[in-house]
Amino acid sequence: MAKPLPKVKIIPLGGLDEIGKNMTVVESRGELFIIDSGLIFPEDEMLGIDIVIPDISFLKKNKERIRGILLTHGHEDHIGALPYVLREVNVPVYGTRLTMGLVEYKLKEHGLKNVKLNVIATGESLMIGKSKVEFIAVNHSIPDAAAIAIHTDAGIVFHSGDFKIDHTPIIGKKTDFHRLAELGKKGVLLMMCESTNVAREGYSMSERTVGATFDDIFMSTKSRIIVATFASNVHRVQQIVNAASKFKRKVCVSGRSMVNVVRVAQELGYLKIPKNCLIDIKDVNKYPDNKIAIITTGSQGEAMSALSRLSSASHRQLELKPKDTVIISATPIPGNEKSVSRVVNALFKKGVNVIYDELADIHVSGHACKEELKFMHALIKPKFFMPVHGEFRHLKLHAQLASEMGMKDKNIFMGHNGAVLEFNRNGGRFLPNVQAGKILVDGLGVGDVGNIVLRDRKHLSEDGLIVIVMTMSKETGLIVSGPDIVSRGFVYVRESEKLMDEAKRNVKRVLDNCEKNNITDWTTIKTQVRESISSYLYEKTKRNPMILPIIMEI
Repeated sequence: MAKPLPKVKIIPLGGLDEIGKNMTVVESRGELFIIDSGLIFPEDEMLGIDIVIPDISFLKKNKERIRGILLTHGHEDHIGALPYVLREVNVPVYGTRLTMGLVEYKLKEHGLKNVKLNVIATGESLMIGKSKVEFIAVNHSIPDAAAIAIHTDAGIVFHSGDFKIDHTPIIGKKTDFHRLAELGKKGVLLMMCESTNVAREGYSMSERTVGATFDDIFMSTKSRIIVATFASNVHRVQQIVNAASKFKRKVCVSGRSMVNVVRVAQELGYLKIPKNCLIDIKDVNKYPDNKIAIITTGSQGEAMSALSRLSSASHRQLELKPKDTVIISATPIPGNEKSVSRVVNALFKKGVNVIYDELADIHVSGHACKEELKFMHALIKPKFFMPVHGEFRHLKLHAQLASEMGMKDKNIFMGHNGAVLEFNRNGGRFLPNVQAGKILVDGLGVGDVGNIVLRDRKHLSEDGLIVIVMTMSKETGLIVSGPDIVSRGFVYVRESEKLMDEAKRNVKRVLDNCEKNNITDWTTIKTQVRESISSYLYEKTKRNPMILPIIMEI
């Protein structure tokens, strides 16, 4: 009897049909390996939500089988969920030096101890459980990014991580094309490859092109220069520091995440800042404007970021001056366009000079464009392919790209979060889904805010609240006081006295009718009050406020 072929399963828990929240599980010989553990920032309708992380119900049920979390790089959409995941499944974490430095700082902030952090250099491999895991150098917008190859019994599973092809990186190693080609020659069973920039033709520009633009701006500008960029874009921060140092400007850093990343990157030697170049934010006003450069967060228009607070004059330590030059060195992530536009308009109103992507080459992407993705496919030559890291349109376009390069359509798999794909060397198939989705984090609450709470928040934000308070006698069951009506976010009571008085009379009629029919059940009384007042208010205002009847007993 023929021996069954070895199998490997791929279970994406985040990062498909969305930008961010990246998390993929690889199962081999009963052991689970988690690639990345990222977050995504909330959409506009997620009122009050701080961050969104993957649903890890599957991991909690199978925690005994997890052998480790493998991190491709240190961006929030790849490491941001780690503190929440490690509280539930405390397993070893593996990553490169800068990635683990950022993770260590993040875990300290969350008060997490006794987590086994393992630093792995690119070019190295190690046995984790029964499988060999290899970290391969790639370039991205943060140093120490890696692709990951897991050598399973079924074959090599390759994950590109986020990458671009940059032959002149600012910091760190170049992409290890030699090793990627070796893997391709050896034979890769499955490649998972990022899809973020698949719709962009050609190649992404080298990060060094931004440095030349910074030099031009710093040379010609006599005012203070404020540059907003991603905190984790250490390459960009280095180039800002280089330009500032070249033109004799002091550098200060604003924004908690920016301060943290700069500190970690400097301590680990990934960020080189000349002696006496970096100053404390409180010392900015001690220097002439043409001797100051400020690096800040807020390139995505985040409401609480340093740049947003500067634009609204609510920053505690800095204040914009007319003629300041503000450089937004990033392009908006899909969904953030309105927030960025709002901040840009606020900055223009302050009288500052704003330079953004449409006006100068002050940003290049860290993600591979179409020709770079083709090059990766040509190097790896996988038998099967699964596009990852992108909205559905990105995944579909990447699948088409693979088909155009000669891969058979039956060997291309379009997954989704929660899908279970099983492969052996002869083919792949979908198995029943596992639970996957979004867990909402609000303050200290993780997962306690769901669709019903969000629906209520949305209702309150759009239509306001009416509270109807009545007091009932414990002995007789009759209403002895009220109703009193409180309006919040619906109408201003002092300017709507006629409406409120008629609403009270409406409630009294309902209560009289309940008394007449000997109805003393509180739930029934509340329901009849709610339905009656809802109909009345809609008839008069065409609005549907949330109505909350309250009965007190004496």
